Amino acid sequence: MTRQGQAGRQGADVRSDCHVACTLRDEGGIDLEIESKVATMFGHKIRKQVLDILADMNVAHATVQVQDGGALPFTLDARVEAALRAADPSLKRNRWIEAKAGWDTPTRRDRFRRSRLYLPGNEPKFMINAGLYGADGLILDLEDSVAPMHKFAARYLVRNALRILDFGTAERMVRINQGDLGLEDLDVILPHHVHLVLIPKVETAEQVRQVDDRVAMHLGKDHGVLLMPIIESAKGGWFAYDIAMASPSVVALAIGLEDYTADIGTQRTNEGRESLWLRQQVINAARAAGVQPIDTVFSDVADSEGLRGSVIEAKQLGFDGKGCIHPRQIPIIHEAFAPTRQEIDKAQKIVRAFDVAQQQGLAAVSLGSKMIDPPVVKRAMHTVTLAIACGLLSEDWKTKEVSS
Repeated sequence: MTRQGQAGRQGADVRSDCHVACTLRDEGGIDLEIESKVATMFGHKIRKQVLDILADMNVAHATVQVQDGGALPFTLDARVEAALRAADPSLKRNRWIEAKAGWDTPTRRDRFRRSRLYLPGNEPKFMINAGLYGADGLILDLEDSVAPMHKFAARYLVRNALRILDFGTAERMVRINQGDLGLEDLDVILPHHVHLVLIPKVETAEQVRQVDDRVAMHLGKDHGVLLMPIIESAKGGWFAYDIAMASPSVVALAIGLEDYTADIGTQRTNEGRESLWLRQQVINAARAAGVQPIDTVFSDVADSEGLRGSVIEAKQLGFDGKGCIHPRQIPIIHEAFAPTRQEIDKAQKIVRAFDVAQQQGLAAVSLGSKMIDPPVVKRAMHTVTLAIACGLLSEDWKTKEVSS
């Protein structure tokens, strides 16, 4: 009896990836064929790695064919495992690749999420240096950017990327698939220290709870994995507050306008009049629930000024961040979300007034003849923190004179 499976990409244009085809048998030992662009230098290492994986998964009889386009070890490992599991899902794996030092550094609920960069979950060449881009979050995407035939194999690539790649200061995010497919994604990527899971096309609070329960099944009730539901339909917008309140793990609400505009039967425009209701709905639902509202992506990578205008508008509406699909969008997003000099000066005055009230034991905060409400103080503190993070204000600003 033979069983077959394959994973990865092949062709002359493939970089940093490989294709693995395997046929499992009941006898005959191991036949391993390797075709590699770097066979002269690394062929013996590739052979040893494949044989080690086969041994770890207790595979003693198989034909394995590897077409290598310069895949790094974490990619080769993922492709071999995925091909073997596609041939026989019951196979056991006794060893994961060694995790990079510091991979288990935790995240925080209140961190900045100005930019989140989508990286196709089946394309290792886009993942390898992504930590250098400076995004607040890096999303290894298992949903829209991965073709249906590659979704199974992409899970193992994403899992290995979570273990081995340097994400820099970025939050480690994964966008799973919809429904049961997404729950199966979690079975592979957990527990491998993903900080935040994006849940696509959410329309009910129950969808969020299903994901939260699956994470808890793997990691326990106090799992620490944050959730970001994405609202992409009229129904999702209608129930946005319920979705934001569905679990304490929810840290942000994002929107996806391509699917939303299709859902309501119109076309997306740069002016955005057709999506204003959803954007305001998501912002207010998020603020009411105490989580961050995150805007959609700007799809025209070549239009820098259009992106800048879109971010400025998003900030004015009340969004805290925006998605991006290319590294060149990150600095523009960060610059446009940075507080203005006027905003910084006003925030400094409010924070100073709050400090004085605290020192004097006063319950109310006043600035001149105006009383300052607690939400205004909280927003001012956020502005000051953001200004420091953007390099627009020194950390010891309180010891200096207030700007005139």
